[in-house]
Amino acid sequence: MSIDSKITVSGWVGTQPRHVVTQNGTSFTVFRLGSTKRYFDRSQETWVDGATTWFTVKTWRSAAVNVAESLRRSDPVVVHGALSTEVWESPDGPRTTLVIEADALGPDLTRGQATFRHTVHQAGGGALTQTGTGATTSTPSGGPSLDPVAEPLDAPAEDPWLVGGSRAPVDGPAQEPFETAPAMSA
Repeated sequence: MSIDSKITVSGWVGTQPRHVVTQNGTSFTVFRLGSTKRYFDRSQETWVDGATTWFTVKTWRSAAVNVAESLRRSDPVVVHGALSTEVWESPDGPRTTLVIEADALGPDLTRGQATFRHTVHQAGGGALTQTGTGATTSTPSGGPSLDPVAEPLDAPAEDPWLVGGSRAPVDGPAQEPFETAPAMSA
């Protein structure tokens, strides 16, 4: 049994993510992540940047493809994964790099907005995506979609979101599935 040190870091993508496919067909993507602590200096009445800690972030397989297609240098991100170190030789002697093998990562939504697209990675390297209500529902070979989100769901008859026999549109009128509680008096 292995015990990993898990860590969650928010910061900025410091290098353009580099996607590589190994000789045996395994995908991985690597990029540098800078995380700078900020604090409010009461004596100066201003925010001050502390030291920046740099990490090398590695992702594997389908997550690697998603990272390579989604992230760019200077994007704000949150990364969660196993922390380790790599020791390597430089002309100045041995160096150590902090490495995060990411289990989960994505944009830091406290610093901006993002639009999510579902992907289905298939054997043979193909990928399907879905954005908003327009879904790509065929495979590169012309077969049916493997994405359960891209296909309509068969809702049970007691589904409170049914309007006129079908699901209500997201931005259309919908029935309330619960009763409103009476207002409390002070």
